[in-house]
Amino acid sequence: MTALHIFLTTPFLGTATWFWLAFLAIIIFLLVLDLGVLQRDHHEIGVRESLLLYSGYFSCGLAFGGWVWYEFGATHALEYFTGFLVEQSLSMDNVFVMAMIFGFFGIPRRYQHQVLFWGILGAIVLRGVMIGLGAALVKEFEWVMYLFGAFLLFSGVKMLFVKHDSEPDLEHNPVLRFLRRHMRVTPTLHQHHFFVHQPDASGKTLRYATPLFLALVLVELADLVFAVDSVPAIFAITTDPFIVYTSNIFAILGLRALYFSLAAMIHRFVYLKYALALVLVFIGTKIFLHGFIGKIPAVVSLGVTFGLLVGGILLSLLKTRRTGEEPLEIVSQEKREVRVGNVDGGVDPRQKQGTDV
Repeated sequence: MTALHIFLTTPFLGTATWFWLAFLAIIIFLLVLDLGVLQRDHHEIGVRESLLLYSGYFSCGLAFGGWVWYEFGATHALEYFTGFLVEQSLSMDNVFVMAMIFGFFGIPRRYQHQVLFWGILGAIVLRGVMIGLGAALVKEFEWVMYLFGAFLLFSGVKMLFVKHDSEPDLEHNPVLRFLRRHMRVTPTLHQHHFFVHQPDASGKTLRYATPLFLALVLVELADLVFAVDSVPAIFAITTDPFIVYTSNIFAILGLRALYFSLAAMIHRFVYLKYALALVLVFIGTKIFLHGFIGKIPAVVSLGVTFGLLVGGILLSLLKTRRTGEEPLEIVSQEKREVRVGNVDGGVDPRQKQGTDV
């Protein structure tokens, strides 16, 4: 038995190392294909291309679930599919926030994909850290699951009865204010660049961040905030770190690809919030019922979750089929145009001497 074989078969967080390496290889291949081939010209992604990208990522997620079924059995596969569905659904609210961020900074659609792409890399790392910590806590202290359950119940009930009609005040966001105080930031975009070099008033060439970088930081922050709900929700479905992490990442990949379609019609999902709230309540209740009736079968969890979400989406589409509301992203972009006036992504004529990097 060689050292390589021992390394590949040694369990990492309960699963053989080679499964983790295979998963990471698939993700790296998809990301390289996405940015290096499909988006190397930074073109604007339309609804049709967005749906095609999503169908590709969704198919990869389903195929990976099939591999999980083959390697680990039906129960693990159903838990994977349930986690995949829950994460995609709970992250849909994130689309509202991402659209607001892009609108606030006036990021043209042709550069939004780059922010989302690099945001995925951050999410892969941050979700890994959160899931690793969560798995360690659950393994060491089983009662932590009841805290997760109580948190999910609280979040679900709050989502059902608390209204959030006002947009977040990004102008006074503490993270954004901190970055602006401690970094040199250009007033306008420099095409697809996060940083540029340009001379200051004294003629010395300095490095500046662009609004595209600020948008990336806020997108990462939003993902971290939404993960506070979604990670405990998936741990309530399964405590296997491999199933939790892989379903989480495949769901994020699909949702980011679907963003350009959802941003144009998310205003129609008026009842989706209530369906998501019921999903959180159901998952939280599962944890407390475990001590009385045992573990609820994975197929029941998947069926209930799927039924609630499909019901919420269909009811929303029927309710809003005749409304003429504007998509959130369009409204936000128009507000930004009034406030800033330069959202074309070009280089400000006063800054043409700067060098993009």
